[in-house]
Amino acid sequence: MLTSASFRHGTHQTVSAVSALTGLVSGAASIWIFCLMLLICADIIGRSVFNAPVQGVAEIVANSIVAIVFLQAAHALMSGRMTRTDILAGWLEDERPFAASAMRVLFHLAGVAVFALIAQGTWPKLVDAWVEGEFFGAQGVFTAPVWPIKACLFLGAMLTALAFAVQALNDVKDMVNSGRVSPLRIRHSVVLKPKGWPFLIAFLALLVIGYGIFWADLGRVEIGIVAIGFMLLLIFSGAHIAVVLILLSFLGIWLIRDNPKVAMRSLALAADGAINRYLFGVVPLFVLMGLIVDAADIGRDAYRVAAWLLQRIRGGLGIATVAANAVFASITGISIASAAVFSRVAVPQMVANGYNNRFALGVVAGSSVLGMLIPPSLLLIIYGVLAEQSVGALFLAAIVPGGILAFVFGFGIYLMAVLRPRSVMQSDRPIAIEGETWGTAVQKLLPIAALVVIVLGGIYSGFFTPTEAGAAGAAAAILVALVKGSLTWRKFWQVLVDTGLVSVSILMLIIAASMYSRMLTLSTIPQETTQFFAGMGLGLMGFMMIYLVLVIIMGMILDSTSIMLILLPLCLPIVTELGGDLIWFGIVTVIAVEIGLLTPPFGLTVYVVKATIADRNTTLGDIFAGTFPFVVMMTIVTLLLTFMPALSLVFE
Repeated sequence: MLTSASFRHGTHQTVSAVSALTGLVSGAASIWIFCLMLLICADIIGRSVFNAPVQGVAEIVANSIVAIVFLQAAHALMSGRMTRTDILAGWLEDERPFAASAMRVLFHLAGVAVFALIAQGTWPKLVDAWVEGEFFGAQGVFTAPVWPIKACLFLGAMLTALAFAVQALNDVKDMVNSGRVSPLRIRHSVVLKPKGWPFLIAFLALLVIGYGIFWADLGRVEIGIVAIGFMLLLIFSGAHIAVVLILLSFLGIWLIRDNPKVAMRSLALAADGAINRYLFGVVPLFVLMGLIVDAADIGRDAYRVAAWLLQRIRGGLGIATVAANAVFASITGISIASAAVFSRVAVPQMVANGYNNRFALGVVAGSSVLGMLIPPSLLLIIYGVLAEQSVGALFLAAIVPGGILAFVFGFGIYLMAVLRPRSVMQSDRPIAIEGETWGTAVQKLLPIAALVVIVLGGIYSGFFTPTEAGAAGAAAAILVALVKGSLTWRKFWQVLVDTGLVSVSILMLIIAASMYSRMLTLSTIPQETTQFFAGMGLGLMGFMMIYLVLVIIMGMILDSTSIMLILLPLCLPIVTELGGDLIWFGIVTVIAVEIGLLTPPFGLTVYVVKATIADRNTTLGDIFAGTFPFVVMMTIVTLLLTFMPALSLVFE
C-alpha cells in the first residue's frame, strides 16, 4: 500500500532520475555550443588566412541553435533556471507554502501542455523531413538533412514536458509536506491545517473568471487585452514567463481566428523558426565568453589596476569599481556577471580600505548595469532581434551613452565623497593599495585590451559579424584563461553547462515573444494603440515620458528581458509612427530597463549582490539604499538621452 513516506521516496527517485537524464542531454548540447565556436573560428581562419571559408557555417549554426535550446530546456527547468518572477511566489513559499505548492502544480501542468503542444506541432514536420529527404544549405555547395534538427526539437519538447510533469509531482509532495500529515495511506494523508486557502481560492476564482471571459463572444482587440491582462497576472504570480506567453498567445490566436489549427501552426512555426537564424548564435557565444572571462579573473585584474591608479582620489576605489565595471562590460555584455564578480572582488577591498559598507555595495550594484549598455550587450542584441535593427548599429550607438553613464557614475561618486564624506568613508585613513607597478599593471591589462580589440575592433571594422566576434572572443578568452592557469577541466565544464542554461533561458523567451507578437498582430492592438497615441497629439516626447514611467514601474517587478518582450511589440509601431529613430529608442529603452535592476522589490542585481557577498548581516534594504544615488544618476542620463537623440546617433 502506498504510504505518504513511500510516495515521497518514489517522487524523490523519479525527480533524481529525470534530472540525471536532462543533465546528460544538456551536457551534450553544451558540448555542441563549444563545437559551434570551433566551427566559426575555423571559418574565420579559413576565410582570412587561406581564402577558403568553411561552407555551410551559417546554416549549421542557425539550425543548431534550435536543437540546442530544446535539448537544454528540460535541464534549465530542473535546475531552476527557466525565467520566472518570484516576488509573490517567494512570499507565498515562506508564509503560505501549501498555496505556493498548489499554484506551482497548476503552473507546471501548464508547462506540460505547452511543450506537449510544441511536440505535437513538430511531429508532422519531422515525419515530412524524413520521408521527403528535406535538407538545408545549397546543392552543390553544402547540404545537410533537416530531420535530425526536427528530431532534437521533438525529443527536447517531449523531455521538457516530462520535466514539467515531474516538477508537478514534486509539488504535490510539497503540498503533502507543507501540512501536518499523518503517516497513513496517501489517500488519507490530507493536509490537516494548510495555510493559504483563501489566497488559493481567490487565485482559482480569477482563473475561472478569465476562462469565462476568454471564451465569451469578444472582438479581437478585447481578446488581446484579456490575454495581456492575464499574462501579467500569471507572470506576477510566479508562472514561467515563456510558458505564460506561449499558452495565452496560443489561446488568443485560436479565439481570434476561431481555428485551433491556425494556432497550432503558429506555435510550430515559432518553435522551429523564431530562432533559426545565424544571428542567434551570438547569445551562447557571448555568454560563453563572459563566463570564461569571469573564470580567468580578468575582472579582478581590472579592478586591482584601477584601484591602484585611483586610490588617492576622493572616492577613488568607488570610481575604480566603475572603471573596472566599464572594462569588464566591454568584453562580457552581462550585467549580472559584473555584479557577481565585483561583489567578490571590490566590496571586501573597499571595506578593508575604510569605505562605508552600504556605499561599497551600492557602487557594485549600480555600476554593474554598465554591462547591459556598453557593447557588446546581450540586451542590445535582444532588442535588435525584436526591433529588427542592426546589432552592429546598436553597438555603435551605445558607445557614447555608455561613456556618459560611466562618467556620470564616476563624477557622482567624487561629489558624494566631497560633499557627504561620511556616506562614502567610515575611516579617515584608508589603507594604501600596494604591490602594483606600471609593469604589473600593463601585464594585467594586456589580455583585456586584446579581448576588446578582438571583439569590438572586429565588429566595428567590419571584419567580424557579431556572431563571429562572439566565437573569436570566446576562443581568445579560453586561451587567456589557459595561459593564466585559471581554467581547470572541472571549471571549464561548469562554464559550458552554465552557458547552456543561461542561453536557453534567453532564447526560450525569444521563442515565446515570437508567438506573443503574432497574437498581438492578429488582435490589431498595436495598430489601435498607435492610432490612439497619434490622436492624443502628445508627440514623440510626450509618449516617451509615459513609456519611461511604465518601463521603470515594470522594472520593479519584472526582469529586463521580460519587460522588453512584453512592451516592444506594442511600442515599436508607435515610435515609428511618431517619427522616432529605433536605434535611439533602443538605447533609451535599455538604460530605462536597467534602472529596474536596482529598484525594489525585484531589483535583480541587488539580489545577485546579496547572494554573492560574504557578510550575511547585510540586508537587502542596505543594498537598495546604497544603489539609490545610482538610480537617480541613471534617471538623469536617461532623460538626457531621451531629449538629445543625437548623443545616441554620433556614429550613425
